[in-house]
Amino acid sequence: MSTQLRSRGADAVARVLQNAGVKRVFTLSGNHIMAVFDALLDTEIELIHTRHEAAAVHMADACARITGEPAIALVTGGPGHANAVPALYTAQMAESPVILLSGHAPNSELGRGAFQELLQADMARPVSKGAYTCRGSEAAAPDLVRALRLARSGRRGPVNLNLPSDALEGPADPNTPLRMDVLQTSKSLDLGSATAVLERLAHAARPVILVGPSLMSRAGRARLAGLEDACAIAAVGMESPRGLADPSLGAFAEVLARADCVLLLGKRLDFTIRFGRAAVFHEDCEFLQIDPEETEIDRSIAAVGPRLAFAAVADTLPAVEALTNKARANAGNHAWLSEVKAAVAYRPPAWEKVRSSIPGPVHPLDLLRPLQGVLDSHPDAVFISDGGEIGQWAQAYLHAPTRLTNGPAGAIGAGLPFALGARCAVPDAPIVAIMGDGTFGFHIAELDTAVTHKLAFTVVIGNDAKWNAEYQIQLREFGANRARGCEMRPVRYDQVALAMGAQGELVTQAEEMPVAVKRAVASGLPACINVMIESLAAPQISR
Repeated sequence: MSTQLRSRGADAVARVLQNAGVKRVFTLSGNHIMAVFDALLDTEIELIHTRHEAAAVHMADACARITGEPAIALVTGGPGHANAVPALYTAQMAESPVILLSGHAPNSELGRGAFQELLQADMARPVSKGAYTCRGSEAAAPDLVRALRLARSGRRGPVNLNLPSDALEGPADPNTPLRMDVLQTSKSLDLGSATAVLERLAHAARPVILVGPSLMSRAGRARLAGLEDACAIAAVGMESPRGLADPSLGAFAEVLARADCVLLLGKRLDFTIRFGRAAVFHEDCEFLQIDPEETEIDRSIAAVGPRLAFAAVADTLPAVEALTNKARANAGNHAWLSEVKAAVAYRPPAWEKVRSSIPGPVHPLDLLRPLQGVLDSHPDAVFISDGGEIGQWAQAYLHAPTRLTNGPAGAIGAGLPFALGARCAVPDAPIVAIMGDGTFGFHIAELDTAVTHKLAFTVVIGNDAKWNAEYQIQLREFGANRARGCEMRPVRYDQVALAMGAQGELVTQAEEMPVAVKRAVASGLPACINVMIESLAAPQISR
C-alpha cells in the first residue's frame, strides 16, 4: 500500500525520516514498534536488525559521527528502551547526533499498569539533550522534526523520542506540511567576537586552541587544519577519557603547561584538562572560550575566575568558519606552532626497535604494525579503538582519515557495533577495529548481524586474558599480591567468529600477524583476528 493511502502516526514517522534523508535505521524489533516496521516498508529506508538495543545505538552513533548527520536507532519500549539508554551516554559525551526512537506503552493506558509501562523519558533525560514522549498520533511527525533539529543544534548530541503504541497506530493527516527546513539551524560567532578572540591570541607568545569531540570527525579535522593554517596557532583536538594522558597526543602536555593563552573552542573545561588547574596550565595562563552553551561558560568562570578573559556563545562549526575567515591576514608565532605540533607527533624512537620475544606472546606494537598499511591503502579508511590498555597502544601508533573511539565517556564495548555502523556509512574503504578481549565480549553477537547484512570489516583482539586496565590500577595502587578479580580465560574468539559465519584467525606469534591480516582483509567477510598478546600497561609518552 502506498504512503498516500496510509494515515497512521507510524506512517508520519516514516515520512519524516525519508524526507530528512535517512537511509537506514538500526533496530531490534518489539511489540510497541511493529507499526513503524510496517510503515518503513513503504519507504527506501533499510532496517539493520541488531542483536541488542545498546548495539543499535552504538551503530547509529558511529554512523552519525562519520556522516555528521543524525542517525536513527529504533527500539521497543520498557526493557528494550532500558537496554538502549546506557549507550546514549557514549553518544552524549562524543557530541554525536543520535535519535533514539523508543516504543512506549499506550497513552490511553498509562498509570493503569500497562504492559512494560516505564518512565522512559525520565530515564533517558540525564544522558541526552532532550527526552520526551509523543502525546498523540498527530504529534508524531512534528515531535520527530523537533528531535532531529535538537540533535544537530548547539552542542550536538543524542535525543530520545518515545512513541506510545496508540500514537503510532492512531490516525495522522498525511497531508500535514512539515517544516523540514527548520532542521538547518546554528548560532554564528559575530564579527566583533571573532576579532576580539583573534587579537588576544595574536598578542600571546604561546597560544593554543583546544577543541572538543565535535571537531574530531574527518570533516571537523579538515576545518581545524584550515583554522590552524589561517592563524598559525596550533589547534589540538581532545576526545579521550584519559585527557592529556591520551597517547595519541604524544608529549603535548609538556608544551600545554607553557601556554600563556588557551582558546577553548567547543571544549569543556572539564576533568580531561583538570578544570584549568595550575598543574596542567601555567598559573598565569589566560583562557578564552567559545561554546554553544552558556552553562559551560558559567562553569569555566567558577573554575578559573578572572583568568577567563573573554567568552562568547556560538555553535562550534560556524565559529571555526568565522575565525578562519577573519584570521586569513594574521601571522602567528610559527616557531611555537612547530614546537606544539612536534610535541603532539612525538613517539619514543625506541618503539621502532621493539619486537616480540620468539616464542612468546605478541607485543602490542607487533600487533599494530601490519595494520597501518591497511589503513593507508584507501583515502576513506576507518580506524576504531575500543578497550583499555590495548586501545591506548592503538591510538598512539595507528592513524587513519577517520578515527572512532569511545570518547570522553570512557565506556568500553562499542567497538564491534561501531564497525557495523562505520561500514554502513563508508561502503568501500577498509575498516579496522582494535579491541581488548574484555570489550569484545560486550556485543559479540553482532558478528551475526554483520554476517546477515554483509557488513565486512576487520576486528583485531588483543587477548591477554584479563581486564588489563583495571589490573594495572591494582598493580599500581595496591600491589601484585592484591591484584584480583580481573582474570579471564584466553577464549578462542576466532572460533566464535567462524561459528557465526565470519572469518576467524588465531595469532600466537608475531610472525603470524601479517599473513593473518592479509587473509582477513581478503576474505570480504566480517573478520576476527584473535591475537594472544603480552599484558602491558598503556604507554605513557614523555620526552
